[in-house]
Amino acid sequence: MKYILVVEDNPMNMELAVDLLESYGYKVTGAEDGFKALELVKETGFNLILLDMQLPKMDGLEVLTKLKGEPKTADIPVVALTAHAMMGDEERFCDAGCIGYISKPIDVHQFKAIVAGYLGESNNI
Repeated sequence: MKYILVVEDNPMNMELAVDLLESYGYKVTGAEDGFKALELVKETGFNLILLDMQLPKMDGLEVLTKLKGEPKTADIPVVALTAHAMMGDEERFCDAGCIGYISKPIDVHQFKAIVAGYLGESNNI
C-alpha cells in the first residue's frame, strides 16, 4: 500500500484530496500546515507528498527546502499542489525540488492517473 501525505490548509481542498486518494486505495494522512507536515514525515515513511505552496506560517517552498535538506526525507517525491497558475511557477517549484505540479482546483477526472504516474504506477490501480 502506498502512503501519501497531503499538506493543505483549506479544509474543503483537503477533504476532496483525501477522499479521492482513499477511494483509489491509498493510505492518506493530512497536515494543515508545514510544521505538522514536517512532524509527520519523521514518523511515517511516505511514498509521496502533495504540498500546497500557499500555507500559513511556513510556505510550501520553505517546507520543501526543509524536506530536501534532511537525509531521512530528501528522497520522498514532492508534488506542488497549488492554485498558483502564473507563468514560471511550475518551473520554479520543480527547480526547488518538486517532481511535478498539480493545479487547483483538482481535476477529479484526471487526478487518479496523475497521482499514479507520480508514484510510478499504471493508472489501473
